[in-house]
Amino acid sequence: MLQRRSLLRQALSLCDGPTSSIVVRNYAAVVERPPREPLSAGIDTGTGLQAPPIQHEGGFALRTYKPRTPGVRHLKRPINDHLWKGRPHMPLTFARKGQGIGGRNNTGRVTVRHRGGGHKRRIRTVDFARTSPGLQVVERIEHDPGRSAHIALLTSKLGEKSYIVAADGMRAGDTVQSYRLGIPQDLLDSMGGVLDPGMLAAKTAWRGNCLPLHMIPIGTLIYNVGITKEKGGQFCRSAGTYATVVSKDDEEQADSRYVTVRLQSGEVRRISKHACATIGIASNPHFQRRQLGKAGRKRWLGIRPTVRGLAMNASDHPHGGGRGKSKGNVHPVSPWGMPAKSGYKTRTKRKVNKAVVIERPRNQGKRRRANKT
Repeated sequence: MLQRRSLLRQALSLCDGPTSSIVVRNYAAVVERPPREPLSAGIDTGTGLQAPPIQHEGGFALRTYKPRTPGVRHLKRPINDHLWKGRPHMPLTFARKGQGIGGRNNTGRVTVRHRGGGHKRRIRTVDFARTSPGLQVVERIEHDPGRSAHIALLTSKLGEKSYIVAADGMRAGDTVQSYRLGIPQDLLDSMGGVLDPGMLAAKTAWRGNCLPLHMIPIGTLIYNVGITKEKGGQFCRSAGTYATVVSKDDEEQADSRYVTVRLQSGEVRRISKHACATIGIASNPHFQRRQLGKAGRKRWLGIRPTVRGLAMNASDHPHGGGRGKSKGNVHPVSPWGMPAKSGYKTRTKRKVNKAVVIERPRNQGKRRRANKT
């Protein structure tokens, strides 16, 4: 090893002249690349609108902590430094209290097990319908303890404030608009008074804008998708969810009523063309990668422990009782005897869901195989 190092030093000393073509590279040096300007910079549609900037994020990363205590050793959280650090807009909130916290209905019966306790919360009133026209400015992005996605506080020109489900990449200072009540006159004038579908999509299909489904181009990713014209968004509202516009009915036909949408589960279904949808992907897409780190953090969220039926007595669960770990040759069922696995369906065969074009692949509880024939 010493001879090899000495020979290497001699070779480097011979190549130190001015005509040397060997360049010694420092591999530990950090190369700083100049920041690229967003593609949407300088785009002006003639109506005073500007497309939201493209957020160049460094990639997927989770925030870890030095294990000073056992509870933070396995704690991992998505990095969301852009969130608002203060309190919410109080007029748009109300206290979460009553027997519903413990998973009970209006008669006091437990309808959802393993719920109770947790930190006190205030429920944010989120506008899923987005029927207010005009430009709205994103004042800030906030964390909502009642949902996995983030919410954005909007302010209109009249000073009215509202919460919406934030899109991935939405930041404070962006402008969004809702076109559910129709196309504004200034937007029609900017297109020369002619309604061109391609130009209309280029001026309206921006991240965070709410449009009827018939105005959204095919292949666009959308979230907060509605079902009917009267209601607000009902699909794709949790963190990182989205749907894809697959096809539309021919507008020239008299019976043109639906737009076909593909969900993340693989289900393809028809939705009314007048239903609302928001352009983009629901915010906080790395929410499912988090690790709570300890059981107490689960209790803070209002989730109580789940006891296996095998560990109960025979009077408490069909799997309980017996000597040792035995469930008495009973198929997996709920505490009330309902089959829990093997793809047990509860929908009546006479009541077919006509809106579903292609059902989601269920695989009967088996693993998906990519090369399955």
